[in-house]
Amino acid sequence: MSTVQIRDAVTADLETITEIHNHAVVHTTAIWNEDAVDVDDRAAWLADRTAKGYPVIVAVDDTGVVGYASYAQWRPHSGYRRTVEHSVYVRGAQRGRGIGKTLMAELVVRARAAGIHVMIGGIESGNVASIVLHQRLGFAEVGRMPQVGAKFGRWLDLSMLQLTLDERATPDEPLTTDAAS
Repeated sequence: MSTVQIRDAVTADLETITEIHNHAVVHTTAIWNEDAVDVDDRAAWLADRTAKGYPVIVAVDDTGVVGYASYAQWRPHSGYRRTVEHSVYVRGAQRGRGIGKTLMAELVVRARAAGIHVMIGGIESGNVASIVLHQRLGFAEVGRMPQVGAKFGRWLDLSMLQLTLDERATPDEPLTTDAAS
């Protein structure tokens, strides 16, 4: 197995990002959407994230893009501006190599550097592997919402996990080197 590098996503990555996304749509409950998307959809998504200053990163090895991750503001209201929700997807055959963990760790580093206070993960409650991965990275389950989604003819429960990224007492308190590490 080759070494995985993490870098910012570029337009040339969109075809593979679309394939990874659509595989999750069609085969998993990681994305609660039932409609596959095209490259133009992912191009608009990448442009929107980039324009708003949110990272979209890819994991790449000698076979190409093997995973991608991003975060964006959790809810649209200004009071949530220091809280983001992330998403991480790894190509099916590449799972189990630590790629998801590597992508998430990079997102955490970037969120801290951007002054983000809290990172949220919304995970289908039956996805034990993802929940355990998040817990190993310091996320805590802070809530469970029964039957808020539906896919594949069944109700889905949503587990909410949260990682506090700094120790600021108030939102306006400046970041210190210790708080950002």
